[in-house]
Amino acid sequence: MISDRVTTGRVIRTVLSAEVEDIVALHARARVTYYPDGLPQDGTDWVAAWQSAVARPDGHVLCVVEEGRIIGLASFRTPEGAPADTVKLFQFHVDPDHWRSGVGSALHAACVEEWQADGRRTAVLDVHVDNRRAQAFYARQGWIPDSENPPAEDDHHLNLRFSVTGK
Repeated sequence: MISDRVTTGRVIRTVLSAEVEDIVALHARARVTYYPDGLPQDGTDWVAAWQSAVARPDGHVLCVVEEGRIIGLASFRTPEGAPADTVKLFQFHVDPDHWRSGVGSALHAACVEEWQADGRRTAVLDVHVDNRRAQAFYARQGWIPDSENPPAEDDHHLNLRFSVTGK
C-alpha cells in the first residue's frame, strides 16, 4: 500500500472517511467541465458512493493534498468478475484550478506505483466521450483504447487499457 508520498510540496495519501464531503465537491467541480449542459441529475447519492469507496477493504482512494486542501483524487480496485491482476480506475479527478500543474501526472504515477506493488498487470478505465482533455491526459500516460471492450452503440464512454508492467 502506498505510504504518504511528498511531491513538490504536495502529499499523496489515502483519503480519510472524514474527507468525503471535500471529495464530493472536488468530483463535482471536475465533472461539470465536460458536461456542457451541467451535471446530469441521475439520482446518484455521491456522498454515499464516495463513503462506500473509501470504506471498501478491497479498494483504494488516494488524494493529492496541497496546503491542507484536496486537489486531486483517484479511486481504484479490481472490478467484479475481472482477473485478480486487473485493476479498474473508477474515478480520477484533479481540481480544474490545478490542471496542467503536474497534479494529475503525480497522482497517476502514485497509482501505478500502488498497482505494481499489488502485482497488477493491467489497468482499465472508462472515460466520457466528451471529455477530450482527460482522453489526451490518459494517452500521454500510456493508456490505449481497449480493443477487448469496445463501447456499445450509444455508449457515452470509451474504454481504455494500460499495461502496468510496461509490456
